[in-house]
Formats: sequence, structure tokens, C-alpha cells
Amino acid sequence: MTDLPFNTSPDVAAALAEGRAIVALESTIITHGMPWPENVETARAVENAVQEAGAVPATIAILDGELRIGLTNEELEWLGQAKDVMKLSRADLAFAVTMKRTGSTTVAATMSCAALAGITVFATGGIGGVHRGAEESFDVSADLIELGRTPVTVVCAGAKAILDLPKTFEVLETNGVPVIGYGCDELPAFWSRESGLPAPLRLDAPEQIARLMADRNRMSLGGGVLVANPVPAEDAIPASVIDTHIEAALAEAAAQGISGKAVTPFLLGRMVDLTDGASLATNKALILNNARLAGEIAVAAITISQ
Repeated sequence: MTDLPFNTSPDVAAALAEGRAIVALESTIITHGMPWPENVETARAVENAVQEAGAVPATIAILDGELRIGLTNEELEWLGQAKDVMKLSRADLAFAVTMKRTGSTTVAATMSCAALAGITVFATGGIGGVHRGAEESFDVSADLIELGRTPVTVVCAGAKAILDLPKTFEVLETNGVPVIGYGCDELPAFWSRESGLPAPLRLDAPEQIARLMADRNRMSLGGGVLVANPVPAEDAIPASVIDTHIEAALAEAAAQGISGKAVTPFLLGRMVDLTDGASLATNKALILNNARLAGEIAVAAITISQ
């Protein structure tokens, strides 16, 4: 151990020391998003996509109370089959360290840990947000607050379509988060390329996003940037199709009294069943697409800083 509150994999340690491009990756997809061995296979494919773009992947997790920035192949395999893994947001990170627990990081927790290590670009599938019915439940993801205060650029396929998307983007605006449509004028909705919501801002090249990051830093604006990257057209599920399944899954969750952190894993799992596996295939495609773009942005950011 060093005096830093985390340990790095050899690849990430070398990249940090040499000032090379790094992309943070969450670990919740490994423990709560997909079954084994598909979860580990997908995690490795995402890391490979980052590498092909010229950056170093840093999958983040807490293993037996140790915050790890970057996992080895053996650690990925172990985490993919581990039992009783905590799903960690910012509020849970220190608890997992104190109690020597193993936990996977959500968007909010991954952002917080990435910033701690000096990593400024993060690729995920979709962010959390304002849940439907939040006016009664007050169920709003910590991801939105984290984006408002932590200087990490998050590349995603929009907010998860199971959420209240208009309210989600209103909260992001309130928190001063730039929402960038990457090559699009309409915000994507995770499995779908269309949401019915206009993209507040549009940029069409990784270099433009990297320049925006640098300019925000020079202006001391603080907080993160959200890049909404539409799933490739050939992998997308039309919103008209997916919305029917979402309504059915939401009704099931309500009937079973599922709430809090358990809602999203339940809904995503039910979507796989209701779409006969199509949503899972789309999920994989959009994560790989985001990883490639995040790698390109990270490389461009290093170039601009030199």
C-alpha cells in the first residue's frame, strides 16, 4: 500500500506515471448487469475497445476493502463470479473499505474514484436519473449530483430509458452539467436512438469534446460533462417497441414492492426477458460504442494538454 487511498493495476500505474490516456470503467455491469460468463466476456471486450482507441482501461471496484483502479484479468474473472457483492454509490464507498467488503461501482462511485486517481474520462452504458414517480418516491439517482460536482466526462448512450427522461435532463441542467449530443440533435434513450428530447448542445468530434473539457477547466467551471452517444443504428431498438416492455416491467416492480437500488437491476433483467434477449444485445453494443468514443476523447485530451 502507498499513502494513496487506492491501488492501481500495473497497466494503469504505468499510464498514470507516463501521462497517457486512461478511461475509467464501472464494475456494476459485471456484478449486477449480466450473468457469468457473459459479464466477464463483455467487460474484457469493453476494455479491448478502449485499448483499440489508444487509451488504457481502468475498471474500478473495491476488492476486500481495497479500492482498485484497474483490475487484472484474474481479478475480473473473480469479481464476475463473486457472491454478496455490494452495489456502491458515493455514500457506500467508505463503508465498503472500512468493513473490508467487496463492491462494484455505479456511475456516481466510479466518477468519484476516477477523479481521485486523476482520470477525467469515463465510459458507461447509461446513467441513472429521476425515476418515474419520483414526485412521490423522491427516487433520484446520485449520478446526477455527481455529474454536477465531479470533473469527469461521462460517455453514455443517454439516461436509461426506464427513467423519467425529461425530469432527468432538467435536473442535469439545474446542476450546470453540459449535455452533449454526439453527432445528433436528439438525445438518445439508451436502447433507442430517439427520445423525443432535443440535445441541448451538439459536438461531432472527439477533439471538440476534449477542447470543451480543457476550456471548462481553464474557466474553473467545475463538475462533469455528459456525452450522449447514440447506439449504432443497426443495434438499436425503436422507442415505440421498447416503451411497451418498460411499462410492463415497471408495473411488475411496483406490484412486488421493489424500490431503491434494487429497481434498476430488476428492470434491466426483466427487459432481457421481455425482449427475448434483444435488450441485452443492444446493451453490449452501446457499451462498446461508448468505450471506443471515450478512448478517442481521452487520447484527444492528452494531445491538447501537451
